[in-house]
Amino acid sequence: MPSVLEATGLHKRYRLPHKTVEVLCGAGLTVATGERVAIVGRSGAGKSTLLHVLGGLDRPDAGTVLVNNESIYDLSGPRRSAHRARNIGFVFQSYHLLPEMDLIENVMLPAMASNHLTRGAMRSRALHLLNLVGLSDRATHTPLELSGGEQQRAAIARALMNEPMLLLADEPTGNLDRSTGLESLHLLFSLAKNAGHALVVVTHSQEVAAACDRTLRLENGVL
Repeated sequence: MPSVLEATGLHKRYRLPHKTVEVLCGAGLTVATGERVAIVGRSGAGKSTLLHVLGGLDRPDAGTVLVNNESIYDLSGPRRSAHRARNIGFVFQSYHLLPEMDLIENVMLPAMASNHLTRGAMRSRALHLLNLVGLSDRATHTPLELSGGEQQRAAIARALMNEPMLLLADEPTGNLDRSTGLESLHLLFSLAKNAGHALVVVTHSQEVAAACDRTLRLENGVL
């Protein structure tokens, strides 16, 4: 299968007042279209940092990241943001839904950023996705009116809004009880598989890792 994500030689360091912390020290990976990859490692190993670098949210000190054969850190800031909105979907542990917006508007946000659909088409797709995740009856509710599991399902719908080829999930079950977490995970995996999305998931859960096609461990800054 062709690759949707290629990262090579990633270095990332943080300079603190009295020391420099090397988080990534040459990490790299390739993810094929439709593949599910788990990234595991101890707390503080840099898993979330790696995911942010792969998603164009945090520029590495060195290395390259290609998403759909485009070197994202060679793009200007606005072009990178547009590329990210169109090609990458994010699912975060803390949901990151905007409390002042209802669910339809939250799900529409990636399409608003990429500006490739009419307002009517955005709304229609958002409602379709909310129906897929079982939240059509909650479409006009705000996030604060929902349970944690419902908020995560809404976040999954938002990640799928632009039909990205790559989904990045950072501890997607971390804030949920085991049963609700596994339900959300099954939904994410099934929707990603049906649409042919590649999925990279950072997790502490052995159950989540076991459900993926392969597992990579981040240790000493490398995979």
